[in-house]
Amino acid sequence: MNMASLVEVKPNPNIPAFAPGDTVKVSAKIVEGEKERTQLFQGVVIKVRHSGVGSSFTVRRVTHGVGVERTFPLYSPLVEKVEVVRHGKVRRAKLYYLRGLSAKASRIKERRLSKQESEMEREAAQKLKQEQKLELEQEPEQKLEQEPEQKLEQEPEQKLEQEQASEQEQAPEQKLEQEQASELEQEQASELEQEQEPEQKLEQEQE
Repeated sequence: MNMASLVEVKPNPNIPAFAPGDTVKVSAKIVEGEKERTQLFQGVVIKVRHSGVGSSFTVRRVTHGVGVERTFPLYSPLVEKVEVVRHGKVRRAKLYYLRGLSAKASRIKERRLSKQESEMEREAAQKLKQEQKLELEQEPEQKLEQEPEQKLEQEPEQKLEQEQASEQEQAPEQKLEQEQASELEQEQASELEQEQEPEQKLEQEQE
């Protein structure tokens, strides 16, 4: 079976739609021991791989005459957000030919968006902001809902613990009462025996 059919993929709301040739700014988390920091990587998208959970995209940039490429997983929590700086006008899906060009020759023409595309992008950005606001507003409500549930779960456990503790406290007291009652019964029985002994002796003598 394919892993994509077993694992549910949740898209990251902070990653907008982009295509090869677009210049993007990727904010990725880097873990160094116990510390975490966010690193920015800006470059041109030369490849986008769509394969469910294993989807990824490769970004290339040239620094000091040296080409650097990084591949980021699309559904990884380490990728915080992606910002599209400019849209590129290209005819290919894989821009590997940029590797053999100089920094100046590898520049891609900017693709200007139509009114409809710009409106779609604005609507998508507004939706993202609204979703983030709703999540922030729902967090305290969810906490408040979880608290009474936790209390209800803890109440019967606390009652059982209290009953057990009270039983343990009462147990020695009951033992003492039982011991005292048994001692009183024994004393009364011994007194009755002592009272009956002279009467039995007199009866025996008369016989």
